[in-house]
Amino acid sequence: MNRTGRIALVLALVVVVGMAFRVSWNALRDIANAVGADQTAATLYPFVVDGLMALALVATLVLVGRDRTFALRVLGTYTGASLVLNYVHGLVPALHGRTVDWGRLADWDPANWALVLLATSLPVGSIYFGSDLVAKVLHHRPAPIPTADTNAEESTETERNRSTADLPESTPAPITATVVRVPDPVPVDFLKSAVALKPVPANAPSIVATPVTPTVRRVSAAASTRSRRATGRVPAAARAARPKRTPEQLLAEARTVTAGWPDAQITAEGIRREVHTSPANARTLRDTLLAERAATVGTP
Repeated sequence: MNRTGRIALVLALVVVVGMAFRVSWNALRDIANAVGADQTAATLYPFVVDGLMALALVATLVLVGRDRTFALRVLGTYTGASLVLNYVHGLVPALHGRTVDWGRLADWDPANWALVLLATSLPVGSIYFGSDLVAKVLHHRPAPIPTADTNAEESTETERNRSTADLPESTPAPITATVVRVPDPVPVDFLKSAVALKPVPANAPSIVATPVTPTVRRVSAAASTRSRRATGRVPAAARAARPKRTPEQLLAEARTVTAGWPDAQITAEGIRREVHTSPANARTLRDTLLAERAATVGTP
C-alpha cells in the first residue's frame, strides 16, 4: 500500500473511533451521574475510560515483550469494563432520564454493589495504569535496524560457529621423529692396522692395542634441538697417564726425526708437531740441533 492509501486508512479509523466514542460517551456519562458524579465529572468520565483504551492501544504498537503483554491486558480490561457499563445503560431505561435512585444500577443488591465498585474504580485505575504505560513508552529503546555490515558480521559468526569442532580440544598434530644416523662401528682389525702403520720411536713405550667396543646411543623419537654448553677443560684425574720424558730422551727423538731434514726445515713448530712436546722444549731442541749441525760442518 502506498503512502496515500495509508493516510486514508488512518483517517477512516479516526472517524470510526470518534463516532464510537460519541455513542459510548452518552452511556458512560449517565452511569457517572448515577454513582454520584456532578455535571463536570460526568462529562469527563467517558474520557477516563475510553481514553485509557486508546492510550493502551498505542502502547501495544510501541512496546515489546512483557511490556506489550501488560498493555494488552490493560486494553482488554478497560474494553470489558466499558462494554459492561454500556450494557447496563441499555438494560436500565431509568438511567436515560436520570430518574433512577442515586447509587442504584441494578435491582439485585450484589449485582448493584459490583457495578458501583466497577464504575467508581475505573478512574483510579486509569491514573495508575495510564502513568505506568506512559513511563514504559518513554523508557522504551527500539532495537537498532540491522544494516549490511551487521548482517555480514552475523553471517560470519554463524559460519564460524558451524565450522567449530564439537570436541573440547583439537586433535594434536602427529609427532615427526627426528632420525639421527649413528656412525657404523669401527672394526678392531682396522684399529690394529692403523696403529701398526704409524712409525713408533725406538725408545717410545710399547703400546698395546685395546679392542674398542663401539657404543651405540639410542635416539629418542623427539630429539632435543638445544645446543649443549661447553663443559670446560677435562680434569687431570680423567686424563690418560702419559710418561714424562727427560731432556735427553726428547733430544734423541728430535735427532731421529730430523735426521733427513735440511737446516731450513728445522723449526720449533715442526719439531713440536713431530716430537709432541711443548713450544719451549721445541725451541730448545731446535737451537741444540742447529748448534750440533753447525759444529759438525765446522769440523774437518
